[in-house]
Amino acid sequence: MKQLFSILALVTLTTTLQLAAQDTAHVRKGWTFGALPSIAFDQDLGFQFGALTNIYYFGDGSTYPDYLHSFYAEAATTSKHFGLYRAAYDSKYLIPNHRLSIDIAYMPDLMCDFYGFNGYASYYTADYAQDNATSYLSRAYYKYQRDIFRFSIDLQGTISSPWYWNLGIGLLHYRVGNVDVDRLNRYAKDDNKLPETTTLFDHYVALGYITEAEKDGGDSPYLHLGATYDTRDRQQNPRHGIHADAFVTYYAGINQQKDYNNLKLNVNWRQYITLIPNRLTLAYRLGAQLDLAGKSPFYLNTYLNQLYMQRTIYEGLGGGNSVRGIMRNRIMANGVGFTNIELRTQIFSFKIGKEMFYVGLVPFIDGGMVLQPYDDVVSNPEALYDTESKSYATPQKADYDNSRIYRPHLSTGCGLKVAMNDNFVLSVDWATALDKQDNNKGSNMYIKMGYLF
Repeated sequence: MKQLFSILALVTLTTTLQLAAQDTAHVRKGWTFGALPSIAFDQDLGFQFGALTNIYYFGDGSTYPDYLHSFYAEAATTSKHFGLYRAAYDSKYLIPNHRLSIDIAYMPDLMCDFYGFNGYASYYTADYAQDNATSYLSRAYYKYQRDIFRFSIDLQGTISSPWYWNLGIGLLHYRVGNVDVDRLNRYAKDDNKLPETTTLFDHYVALGYITEAEKDGGDSPYLHLGATYDTRDRQQNPRHGIHADAFVTYYAGINQQKDYNNLKLNVNWRQYITLIPNRLTLAYRLGAQLDLAGKSPFYLNTYLNQLYMQRTIYEGLGGGNSVRGIMRNRIMANGVGFTNIELRTQIFSFKIGKEMFYVGLVPFIDGGMVLQPYDDVVSNPEALYDTESKSYATPQKADYDNSRIYRPHLSTGCGLKVAMNDNFVLSVDWATALDKQDNNKGSNMYIKMGYLF
């Protein structure tokens, strides 16, 4: 019920400012200003508190529902110690015949999820995520600290419609380390303080799966180049068409990461099929991210590359931004594949003043899997660790479970959408994993902005 009340509160608090002539029915002109508390919920990140604004300019309405310019800003933090601070601009009209996107974001995360490499080949034990006097049992066991600063400038131009070229530059700066227990305990009540613990991240560093050069993070400037095929009828919530892209991203290894130059390939296919006009659309996405050359630091494998930024968070596989219902970053490998299948319905629409709204339900199925695994990673490194001597036993054949590496991770669920002018979409998704190794809690709930794709 809290989630439904949050949605109603967000809709009630939406304010709009009209600075243009009279609109015709179902067409928006001029400026639309949406100002909201950034109140959201993500099972992995907790309750989110902050503020956001999205300003659209539609001009004379001839391009509606596509906007001429979009300005977005958000500042928020969550109850599970995650912050997001972002400003973005997007337009297909500032530079004639080109789409320009500029994005800057900072995302500090004191308790980032880390479940090991190779998906199911790394065992998840729920008891390890519970506080206990034993040194390896703590809420922090499957966590580490990870702060991200991101800056990107992306440009898209026309080859010959519907084919487009894409060029972009950017920087990903990661600061990585152990969970700062002292900082988290500073304002915690005595019965909620975290014990000192040896985490899974510590085991990976000690065993050399995460090297000295990458364990603290680093700077990764990048350049990407690609092509897009786009026959969608509209940019936001399309009813029909295909949006596909393929691109390569070169990450330069600098300073301590000089040995981590790498080239990644991303391919994505999104298709939207109208089943009942303006009422029912089948939407699905297939994608993959692969290493082509070089070596990628582990923290870059928690990030899904994009040609241009439409959301704040682009986590690796698992969580509300990729494979819903599955724990965040559960599927980490050098190469991964994923899919999302949605049946998008519009149950009813209505008008408040000059703003058009609709409400819809979206049942879905999500999936992800490892395509390029890490080599020789034990399934349960904590079993090799002796707490008294603080040393590790030699891994045996039974400590590796390569048979489960390529098994797909699947989830299913349903979403509630409340949209204003086809652009401003409030979303409540409920999802459950089909295997307890992906989520022992049974289900996850996410309250966010926009459609997943």
